[in-house]
Amino acid sequence: MLFNGLFGQPCQTTLVRGDNEPEYLPAGPGPAQVIFAHGYFSSALHEISHWCIAGEYRRTLQDYGYWYCPDGRSRVQQCAFEQVEVKPQALEWLFALACDWRFHISVDNLAGQGAADPQLFARRVACQAIAYLAQDDSDAGAGGFKNIPLSGFNSSIPCRAADFLHALMRFYGTEGSLTEALQKDARRVAPLWAAVGSDSRNTKDTETV
Repeated sequence: MLFNGLFGQPCQTTLVRGDNEPEYLPAGPGPAQVIFAHGYFSSALHEISHWCIAGEYRRTLQDYGYWYCPDGRSRVQQCAFEQVEVKPQALEWLFALACDWRFHISVDNLAGQGAADPQLFARRVACQAIAYLAQDDSDAGAGGFKNIPLSGFNSSIPCRAADFLHALMRFYGTEGSLTEALQKDARRVAPLWAAVGSDSRNTKDTETV
């Protein structure tokens, strides 16, 4: 397993296939565990994205110390949920592209009122994904992706996420194609964003770790 080979020893963290809901368990007698749901590949990528973002202190807490409001959220609760999901889902999207896997935006509120604003949420995730790939001095605006390097990432991307992305691209043979893949997939995932262009500078930090 790529994740365990990359992070098992240096970070004392293992990726574990779970039988129930996803969960993060901090290190105790054994290593920390990133538990993904029911063996689903997409769940593994999503839980890894949360782990990559979580800071050192939060990785000492169960589920990183976040309170999770379950499915059935009100509009206000859903807005709060979507705010903290932008960065994880942007990373999950990049991981999926590196694996040549189909990514889906998740609002995770089937029993509630659905997404607070599905188009805005998709746009914010897309803006964050492109920001992670853009050069630090690039103007990643409506003009497109031309200033984004074929390899290497923006300094805003978490270090562990960058390491995992490189490992995935080497394993799946997708090195050098991530930018093009994101540009094409954006038409499916965030069609309005892809149609009018984006400005990654408008993406605010949505998760403090």
